[in-house]
Amino acid sequence: MLKKGFGALALAAVLVGFGSCEQKTEMEVGFKTTMKVNAVYNAGKIAVGEDIRAKFVVENTGDSPLVFSDVKGSCSCTVASFPKEPIAPGEKGVIKATVNTEHAAIGQLQKRVTIMANTTPEATVVSIQANIIK
Repeated sequence: MLKKGFGALALAAVLVGFGSCEQKTEMEVGFKTTMKVNAVYNAGKIAVGEDIRAKFVVENTGDSPLVFSDVKGSCSCTVASFPKEPIAPGEKGVIKATVNTEHAAIGQLQKRVTIMANTTPEATVVSIQANIIK
């Protein structure tokens, strides 16, 4: 009899634990908002081996804080960083991306950066363009 009572108690504790996790996740996600960002950064002519340092100014155009969950480049040569703190409605922040062109081919280059945030849609893709020269 003691084992049955203990099993029910353990099951109840696990269910309460899952319920607590679910509520915490919802609180972390928060409300959706909107943002404005230029879709293309054109670096112009860049010599092979020179790093491209792109900046994307992001404006929170919604009514809730803008929160980035991740920002990733399309390949290992593109490394991005983003504001860790929420951006208040009406305020701006900067996403930075660096493209290493050491192994880039001569000619047109285009790299993508995917911005994940509490927006609809959740993913926004921007691009970095350049003309790679010798």
